[in-house]
Amino acid sequence: MTIPGVIAIDGPAASGKSTVGIILARDLGYICLDTGIMYRAVTLAALDRGISISDEQAITSLAEMIRIDVFPPSINDSRPFDVFVDSKDVTWDIREPRVNANVSAVSAYRGVRTAMTLQQRRIGEGGKIVMLGRDIGTIVLPFADLKIYLDASVEERARRRYEEYKLMGMSVNYEEILVSLKLRDQIDSTRAVAPLTIPEDAFVIDTDDMTIDEVVSKIKEIIYHV
Repeated sequence: MTIPGVIAIDGPAASGKSTVGIILARDLGYICLDTGIMYRAVTLAALDRGISISDEQAITSLAEMIRIDVFPPSINDSRPFDVFVDSKDVTWDIREPRVNANVSAVSAYRGVRTAMTLQQRRIGEGGKIVMLGRDIGTIVLPFADLKIYLDASVEERARRRYEEYKLMGMSVNYEEILVSLKLRDQIDSTRAVAPLTIPEDAFVIDTDDMTIDEVVSKIKEIIYHV
């Protein structure tokens, strides 16, 4: 039996991609790359530098210049991995509400996506990887051996994110998160460049009434029976 060497997991924001992907990659002995963190890193870098989110040219140039690195976690604070931008640890900074509010706009820019896609594809071609995002199976790794699409209602996804932020000690409001996710879904699914779509050859899993372990088990079932 040949286990898929390149696994693409797509889905909307807060559908559980990161948690599921990290566990799956660990169990398979694979690398897990959440491509969303790369767009978050660009967004954070732009905000910290005072670059207007509406300045596509400036943000594209920034995306082409900065170095984004992802490493195994070096600190025991619940982080799944370390994220560095130009040698600075931004692991938790990229999860700030200000980044959430702007990352969809940044990720919609053609130049930014081109810069990030080239890096992602190079990593994916090495094999033994679980790559997470919104256009992995359609744009970044159309050659992926296995494509998974995780879905969930926006209400359930908002609840999950609310609980996540509470555990981090952040002061958040469920309704605000719900509105933010609805807006992000609209932007992600209607953007001109690499919109969020379900790959034709993907296995779709509705995670509304499933635990993380159940989702991971379902994917493993698919892996060993494909």
